[in-house]
Amino acid sequence: MQMIAQGYHGLSLLVNLNWDRLFYLATIFGALMLGGFIGSLL
Repeated sequence: MQMIAQGYHGLSLLVNLNWDRLFYLATIFGALMLGGFIGSLL
């Protein structure tokens, strides 16, 4: 159980340090999906 808790704390630390990069990637992915959707309608 301690190993799971330590892994969770390590993962949360990585997310806290890199949340802006994750947000950046999510924004680009969303823009590409929206562009593809709009392109398929035209």
